[in-house]
Amino acid sequence: MGYKAVGKVYLVGAGPGDPGLLTLRGRELLSSAEVVVYDYLSDTSLLEFCDPKAELIDVGKRPDRPVAQSEINEVLISKANQAKNVVRLKGGDPFVFGRGGEEALDLIAAGVEFEIVPGISSAIAVPAYAGVPVTHRGMSTSFTVVTGHRHGKATDQVDWGSLAKLGGTIVVLMGVAHRAEIAEKLIRGGLAPSTPVLAVRWGTRSDQESTRTQLGLLGATTIKSPATLVIGEVAKLNLAWFEKRPLLGKRVVVTRTREQSSQLVNRLRQLGASVLTVPTIEIGPPSDNFAKLESSIRRITEFRWVIFTSTNTVMRFFERIEDLRVLSGLGIAAIGDSTAHEVEKFRIKCDFVPSKFVAEQFVAEFPKGEGDILLPQAENARQVLRQGLAEKGWSVEVVPVYRNLRPALDSSLGQQIATWDAITFTSSSTAENFCAAFGVGQLPAKVISIGPVTTSTLERLGVGGSVTAERHDITGVVNALLKSLS
Repeated sequence: MGYKAVGKVYLVGAGPGDPGLLTLRGRELLSSAEVVVYDYLSDTSLLEFCDPKAELIDVGKRPDRPVAQSEINEVLISKANQAKNVVRLKGGDPFVFGRGGEEALDLIAAGVEFEIVPGISSAIAVPAYAGVPVTHRGMSTSFTVVTGHRHGKATDQVDWGSLAKLGGTIVVLMGVAHRAEIAEKLIRGGLAPSTPVLAVRWGTRSDQESTRTQLGLLGATTIKSPATLVIGEVAKLNLAWFEKRPLLGKRVVVTRTREQSSQLVNRLRQLGASVLTVPTIEIGPPSDNFAKLESSIRRITEFRWVIFTSTNTVMRFFERIEDLRVLSGLGIAAIGDSTAHEVEKFRIKCDFVPSKFVAEQFVAEFPKGEGDILLPQAENARQVLRQGLAEKGWSVEVVPVYRNLRPALDSSLGQQIATWDAITFTSSSTAENFCAAFGVGQLPAKVISIGPVTTSTLERLGVGGSVTAERHDITGVVNALLKSLS
């Protein structure tokens, strides 16, 4: 049958849970899709890759909300017929117990063009994150993946006796509820009751839990869904790496802008933490729409120094420089290492960075002198730099290059946030906007501040006992979390 719909459906595998296991192709499609139809996802942060303008449709099946497969298929066809590009985001791989084949058949029948984007299956990824290879020389030269559950009943579609005789590793998905029956049938088929078994709950996520037992004890072992069962000699191996991460099981709220949060979020996830991104500020253009900045850049040769106070100031300044040679002979300063690294992306080395990354220390260490300094800042930023440098003899021209805006926040998030282990604030604005939206009472037990200025703001808002990072940058925030949550 020929395709007739103008839109297209992409059946995308989301992987087993860890957002880092989403394929590059999957992320590319999520960022450009007009509609995203998603299952129950083990990590909803995957939706952060979506275009903010995309229509998100939750079709995840839950005990209290069954969704017929036919309804899902109708949604896909309807949206494609509206000339929209649709991502059908499915946990794991679309074709490994994911009913992707059924969706593809209906799309063909409806004349809708589609593409399959494979995902990393939990059958392989989850054992790997638990330190167990599904094949290992001298132990197992094959592995079989089976489902232990089908439409609410113990499956009779698997010949467990033959599977026991086949040898190799057996990976059972969705088999927790019927584990006693599965174990009994495998033992009757010839597997020894002492055969090692590994059960991994929430595999690849921060709250991953591994339970080791034997086949004869599997039915009596406490195991909660969802869990992947690995049965065979390889299950006695323990090449642990993921569960050794220092922040495993810890839950941290990040309040930076969505554009700026990736560095902190990625580092926390690499340390094993679960991260909830709640951007309490947005970056907007200055009220004058860059008029003062552009005027200053036209007169750039009049200045002796330009001082960058944040990565935001760097990006917005260099966006308006047509030829970097106009900066020749101009002193470049940055208030901290992160800002200096942003400058270095333009192949420019900073001439001055203070030993501590706060405005007061910058003023204390910056030399006295005469001449003009260009100071790009946030609109309504503190005047510590301007006043301090003026006292040292400099003439400082302050130009606004961005505004901190307060985004609309879902107030219902407050109760969820309060139950998490820690929250990070990387500026006074993030702290002020959070407290305005949710209130001080919704803060988690641990509050981490990037520096003394932010800590002072928190104290003014009535937040006591916050931890101030010793180093006033993202590395310092991460180190403070490690100390506070260990």
